[in-house]
Amino acid sequence: MRVLVTGAAGFIGSSVSDALVARGDEVIGLDNFNEFYDPAVKERNVRDVIAAAEAGPGSFRLIRADMVTDPVLDALFEDPSTRPDAICHLAAWAGVRPSIQRPMIYQSTNVEGTLRLLELCRVHGVKGFAFASSSSVYGARKEVPFRETDRVDDPISPYAATKKAGELLGYTYAHLHGIHFVGLRFFTVYGPRQRPEMAIHLFAQRILDGEAIRMHGDGTSSRDYTYIDDIVAGVLGSIDRAHSTPGYRIYNLGNSETTTLAGLIAQIEEACGVKAIIEQHPDQPGDVPRTFSDISRAKAELGYDPQTPVREGVPKFVAWLKARRAS
Repeated sequence: MRVLVTGAAGFIGSSVSDALVARGDEVIGLDNFNEFYDPAVKERNVRDVIAAAEAGPGSFRLIRADMVTDPVLDALFEDPSTRPDAICHLAAWAGVRPSIQRPMIYQSTNVEGTLRLLELCRVHGVKGFAFASSSSVYGARKEVPFRETDRVDDPISPYAATKKAGELLGYTYAHLHGIHFVGLRFFTVYGPRQRPEMAIHLFAQRILDGEAIRMHGDGTSSRDYTYIDDIVAGVLGSIDRAHSTPGYRIYNLGNSETTTLAGLIAQIEEACGVKAIIEQHPDQPGDVPRTFSDISRAKAELGYDPQTPVREGVPKFVAWLKARRAS
C-alpha cells in the first residue's frame, strides 16, 4: 500500500512511518517542520526513519510542505504514480494550553488542513482516511470510562474543538462522498521520540538535570497514559480498516488504565534514580481532571491489544532518553 503520512517527522508520525516501512508499505511522509518545538528534533526523527527504510522492505519519501497551502499536494494526488492508497493524517498543532494562546493557527492547521486533505481525497477517488483525533474531545467528563458513544459536545480548549471539528468533517465526507473515515482518539501517548514539552519527557529531563518540575494541582488528576508501540499498532490497524472498509468509525486508543500525576512523578523518579524537586502550582485552564478509555470497540474491530503498562513503559522511555542524551 502507498500511504501518505502527514506529520511524518513528529513523535507519532515518525513511529508510524517506521512501522509501515517495516511491513513493506510505500510511505510518503509530509511535514512542514514548524516551530511548535525544535525542528532539529524532527530532523533527527526523519533521519532515523530514512536510515531504517534503506534496509527495506518498504520505502520512505519525505516531502517538506505545508498541507494547508502548498500546491505540491495537488501534484501528488494528480499523478497516479504518487497518488496514495490511504491517508494517515497525524499532522496538527498539538497541545491544550498553547491552543488557548494561539487559537487561530490551530483553526487553520487542524481544521483547514483536514478539510483540504478530505477534498483531495474526494476529487481523486482516494477512500481510506485515518485521522488522529484526541481524548480531549471528551472534555471534563466525570463519568468513566470514556466510550466512543459518549456525547462530546463540550470541548474545553480550542485544540479539543478542532479535533471534534475534524471528526465532524470526516462524518460529512463519509456520508456525502463515500470516504472510509476512521477517527482515532489518542489517550496521552508517550515513549521514545515523545515531544519535549509533554509531561513525561519534560519531567524526566528536569529530574535528570536536578531542576524543579511544576506539578499543577494536588497530584490527584489522572491520565490514561499509552505507550507509543501500542498506539502504532492501533494506527496500522485503522489504516488497514480505512483502506478496505466503507463507512465512518471512531475508536479510542488508550491503555484503559489510569495513573495519577503524583504516581507518575514517583515512577519517573524511580526510573531516573533521582528524587524530584517539585513546585506546586494551581490547575491550568483547559486541563481535564482525568482521562480513562474504554477500548473494547478497538479490541473487537481493530485487534487492538495494548501490551505496555505504565510501570514498564516509563522505565523504557527513561532508558531511551538517557541513551539519546548520551549521544
